[in-house]
Amino acid sequence: MYLGIEIGGTKLQLGVGTGEGTDLIALERLDIDPSRGAAGILDQIAQTGRRLIAEHQITRIGFGFGGPVDAAEGRVVTSHQIDGWDDCPLVEWCRETLGRPVVLGNDCDVAALAEATLGAGRGDRVVFFVTVGTGVGGGLVIDGRLHGSGRPAVAEIGHLRPGLDAERPDQTVESLASGRGIETVCRRRLHEISGTLSDDLLSRCGGDAHSLTAKSIAKAAADGNELAAEVLSDAVRALGWAIAQVISLIAPETVVIGGGVSLMGERLFFVPLRESVERYVFPPLTDSYRIVPTELGEEVVVHGALAIARWRALFAANGKANLPGVAGQRKPILPKTPPGSAGSG
Repeated sequence: MYLGIEIGGTKLQLGVGTGEGTDLIALERLDIDPSRGAAGILDQIAQTGRRLIAEHQITRIGFGFGGPVDAAEGRVVTSHQIDGWDDCPLVEWCRETLGRPVVLGNDCDVAALAEATLGAGRGDRVVFFVTVGTGVGGGLVIDGRLHGSGRPAVAEIGHLRPGLDAERPDQTVESLASGRGIETVCRRRLHEISGTLSDDLLSRCGGDAHSLTAKSIAKAAADGNELAAEVLSDAVRALGWAIAQVISLIAPETVVIGGGVSLMGERLFFVPLRESVERYVFPPLTDSYRIVPTELGEEVVVHGALAIARWRALFAANGKANLPGVAGQRKPILPKTPPGSAGSG
């Protein structure tokens, strides 16, 4: 039995499973307190992890971390959401604290693997995964294997810069289309205008614009607030432009979208997103792709973390010290045989 752990910018999830399918034996969701930084999250992992290990006879642990990682060294490079993660030896800490072998991956990478092998992209040769939540990230899977092993970064769709005038590193798709980006743009618009629409939005956050969330903005848009609808429309248009560039370059059969922002649903998110992609994509590729929500839902990173833990165990059992692409490379590359099929163990 394996333990899969997702460390995000706003939530921490720990799930127990075999890594072969989509059933979880146990799942714990914990809120993150940003003021406690990385140390607070590690305390939560230690407390909850020890209990789950004792209850379910865990043999190995997999991580999907929300930020860049150096899997070869078992270290977190940094987090763009939570302080205290810079150059953190997460694998060493986990081995010493929880007493189990550990494998580390980036959250978008492991989520992409999970959706390509277990979820919405299974059966397709080229699958691109996008998560739209606190940030915007991506992962590319070709023939069941992650693309980009050994590279310092790959599939960073959120860091595309929309337009030739976007010369600064912070002028990105993520700054417009992520949950935090939506909130920032909406707050700026509130400072620029006054009237019924702004009053409505402020009433939804107790009059404090800094308490305005992407979720409350989406609710206002659904209720007919034109300012909120315009902010969301601009965000989705930017994301659609970025996905169109990805499709034009690598021609995936399926683009899978996950993350909290995507939970706004078909009318507010997926319908305008598909329209935006069609507007910007290379015309010969029109109708050659699917844009679909994640099948594995909010647990997609947990499933991916379980999968890399399982595959690492299989490689170790076969006398191979390293799972290719996880130990010894920055991006995990997994066996071509999907979980549960012939030869996967």
